[in-house]
Amino acid sequence: MNENAINLKKVNKLFGSTHAVRDLDLTVPKGSLCGFLGPNGAGKTTTIRMIMSIIYPDHGSIEVLGGNALSSKDRIGYLPEERGLYRKMRVGDFLEYMATLKGITRPDLRTYIKGWLKRIDLPDVFSKKCEELSKGMQQKIQFLTSILHEPELLILDEPFSGLDPVNTELLNKLIRELSQQGTTIIFSTHVLHQAEQICDRIFLINKGVKILDATLEQIRERFDPRTILAEPFDDNPPSNNIPGIKSSRKLPHSAAYELEIDIGANPQIIMQCVLSEKPMRSVELRRLSLDEVFIQVVQQDVGKEAAELAREELSLV
Repeated sequence: MNENAINLKKVNKLFGSTHAVRDLDLTVPKGSLCGFLGPNGAGKTTTIRMIMSIIYPDHGSIEVLGGNALSSKDRIGYLPEERGLYRKMRVGDFLEYMATLKGITRPDLRTYIKGWLKRIDLPDVFSKKCEELSKGMQQKIQFLTSILHEPELLILDEPFSGLDPVNTELLNKLIRELSQQGTTIIFSTHVLHQAEQICDRIFLINKGVKILDATLEQIRERFDPRTILAEPFDDNPPSNNIPGIKSSRKLPHSAAYELEIDIGANPQIIMQCVLSEKPMRSVELRRLSLDEVFIQVVQQDVGKEAAELAREELSLV
């Protein structure tokens, strides 16, 4: 029995002289919540479209749920980056139509849809036309079309784009619930910290090339944090005389100092030394964010100039 929902082997896609996806290998285990991450233009949407058989690779093979997306279409939910509704249709009619296309034949379909509308905080829109809804409401309706048929595999391309924090958290919660129920989920975004909050596996891509593919736990083990955040009661920084501290700087708009420690230094011992030196409000070992992991990997694999460009693309400067 195949334990992977998706298998990509040596997949390549070119658009003219642009090599959008290069020798891409990827496996997505069944039941996993995989963050498919990278800056805009990294090749995420191109890869998703190939997985969905919307476009085809020039080289390589793609297997989806033991076949391909066309043969498994009723088992897949897909929220594309480009949103689209039948604007003149009423919301209820639109959702019933989309449910029918996905093979839902339940006699209580209308009640089922109304229940879902209530869950996404849109209980009163069933009879409204799609064009009467705000952009955020329309986006939640489109999300609903991707999950109404309870798919085995759910692919979400930038699902939070344009949503306010409240609705982002609502969709976040629903995605986590679907994952807990066993749905395999691919979550594509250029906002890395969003995926960091909910994903158990991370796949990083840059300019069509895979640069990282691991579980969050493996990533945290590999990228050992080298920074301590210390907030003293007074305005004076911790002493630079503590062995193992490489440098320190005051964080902007904060009372805390960022202490970079030497490779090989024991962070626990350094934190104890900082605490014994003077009273502190807090001392903590700062965990690297996925943004910083991404920059580190790009710098290691491609060089400092490419890393700076990646930093700009992720809006970190």
